[in-house]
Amino acid sequence: MPNKTALYDTHLAMGAKMVDFHGWALPIHYGSQLEEHHAVRRDAGMFDVSHMTIIDLHGGALRPFLRHLLANNVDRQKTAGKALYSCMLNEQGGIIDDLIIYYIDESRFRMVINAATRDRGLGWIRQQAQAFEVGIKARDDLAMIAVQGPRARAQVHKLLGVHAEHLTPLTPFTSTFAGDMFVARTGYTGEDGYEIILPAENITGIWTGLYQLGVKPIGLGARDTLRLEAGLNLSGTDMDETTSPLESGLEWTIAWEPEDRAFIGRAAITPHRHTPPAMKLVGLLLHEKGVLRNGQKVFTDTGKEGIITSGGFSPTLGRAIALARVPSEAEMTCKVEIRGKRHSASIVRPPFVRHGKSCITEINNDLTT
Repeated sequence: MPNKTALYDTHLAMGAKMVDFHGWALPIHYGSQLEEHHAVRRDAGMFDVSHMTIIDLHGGALRPFLRHLLANNVDRQKTAGKALYSCMLNEQGGIIDDLIIYYIDESRFRMVINAATRDRGLGWIRQQAQAFEVGIKARDDLAMIAVQGPRARAQVHKLLGVHAEHLTPLTPFTSTFAGDMFVARTGYTGEDGYEIILPAENITGIWTGLYQLGVKPIGLGARDTLRLEAGLNLSGTDMDETTSPLESGLEWTIAWEPEDRAFIGRAAITPHRHTPPAMKLVGLLLHEKGVLRNGQKVFTDTGKEGIITSGGFSPTLGRAIALARVPSEAEMTCKVEIRGKRHSASIVRPPFVRHGKSCITEINNDLTT
């Protein structure tokens, strides 16, 4: 039996179609994935993301430990509440998981990792922590809601009333405590909004309150099309332990300086820092009718093949889009094999959509970002 979040019964009462997602019973949609997608792009929607693994870290050696554990550098987090996106690598430079870590104070950080990699990621963190004086605690007593869209923040402020004054100063990728809630201005949709962590027993009241204000519940289906339009990688699909950040469009998440910071995986990826990897992650736009799917072959002008890692239909653009791993020298155009036939597509730089607007322009019939 899959695990159930504290909102399981509420999802059923709202007519959700439930699926097993990495061992969790979660809504795929509440009737219309398309309508849910547009609600987030145009108004506000909320997601139950309580399946994510929330980890609290504490101890006096936290910064040295995190400098070693993560490819990004927590020394960039100097102000309380600052959030940092990073990959956690294995010794070969492969991506165990991508995550967000929040700086609370010098003895406390909070980390959120993916449900799909919970056991591997949590085990890896605990293993690496043995050489440091730090404590690791998975917060299974907490739950999490993401509220996203152009009106998301205003609706959260309306619900929280006096507590909203704590949120007003938040800029993107910062966080704060508001009562019993930990609120971060982060998300996975390409829209503005908040991610709210709070005691599991209190989540139903917040969810119901937002719903009464007109915030629509959103399922996993729309969450995936939203993150794909935003060009955001999915752990285990667009990247995994066999691919490095350099091959996954995530070199910007690596803090190379200072040169003596020996983060896990550094020795493996450093030789490739100044030379293009054999493969790179790009965006694809299909020129013709059809649907791009994970695993479809990509044929480039280089004579070498690539593969789609995430594909689907973009409701905002009204056309098929994908993330694909292709030879580094591939440019401009390619063909994708769909049901035995090759269809023309353009190679572009993600994102496809940001803040509800297309990031793609057509110039002389060539599609670029």
